[in-house]
Amino acid sequence: MNVLLNRRLSRIGLTHVRRRDWASLLYVMPALALVGVFFLAPLGMMGWMSLHRWPLIGRPRWIGFANYHAIWFDVGFWNALSFTVLYTVAVTIGLMIAGFALALLVEKPRPGVGFYRMAYFLPVVIGFASASLLWSWLSNVDAGLFSRLAQLLGFTQGRVNFLASYGTAFWSVIIMVIWKLAGFYMVIIMSGLQSIPADYYEAARIDRANVLQRFRFITMPLVRRPVALALILCISGSMLAFDQFYIILAGGPQNQTMTAVYWIFNQSFVSFRLGYGAALSVVLLAILLVISAAQLWLLRDREDLR
Repeated sequence: MNVLLNRRLSRIGLTHVRRRDWASLLYVMPALALVGVFFLAPLGMMGWMSLHRWPLIGRPRWIGFANYHAIWFDVGFWNALSFTVLYTVAVTIGLMIAGFALALLVEKPRPGVGFYRMAYFLPVVIGFASASLLWSWLSNVDAGLFSRLAQLLGFTQGRVNFLASYGTAFWSVIIMVIWKLAGFYMVIIMSGLQSIPADYYEAARIDRANVLQRFRFITMPLVRRPVALALILCISGSMLAFDQFYIILAGGPQNQTMTAVYWIFNQSFVSFRLGYGAALSVVLLAILLVISAAQLWLLRDREDLR
């Protein structure tokens, strides 16, 4: 009797679990549908296009992996990718330093700190296209503010075009990106700083730890995860840079500031090699996945290894 009762109860329990699982699946179906329509389907289409010679007008022709083979001999793409990596390294270092500095400045509650937080975050709400147009106007050799200030302060004898040479153009874009995005990374890092208990710092002061020691042994280990998130977002976003170089520099001077995405754009929508552009996109996506996986592995917590 008890055995039959236990079996019946177990069947009822399994039925209840199955119903709950189906109900949970029903709740996530809209999100799964959106992911499928707006991410998985375009990703599959991109992979399919990369295996074809896909003209803008006419029928596509199957060519297998010929587009991927051609990428190895595409000097322009590899030059653009190397420039993108250089830009990513410079921007990531600048944004991490600026974000950490701003977070340390506004992390403690004090009179007026809300205003400064808002002021530092305000450039984030500006679109990259708008910020790039603004920076292009400020850097204009005839009517730009930067050229006029450099002349008034005695740094230059006359008007100077900061976008005419590779060095000044490169650093002009980097400064613009840091100005625009530093507030975003400030918020991420500040969330980690505010989660650190004040007792840790009090105990460190009692043990006569100086500022650098407190930062090294308390602050940095405890903001590891926010910093890891900031690094992943920064590196992934920088590797996909396009707007600022297209609007401010148009790839110049002499195509020296051509990014990987800019090169893909030219191949796809200027040369109308849609299949080859799709293959380049797949390669860039694979590179980003490898970089992100390496970051997650390098920045993992010690507890995750146990």
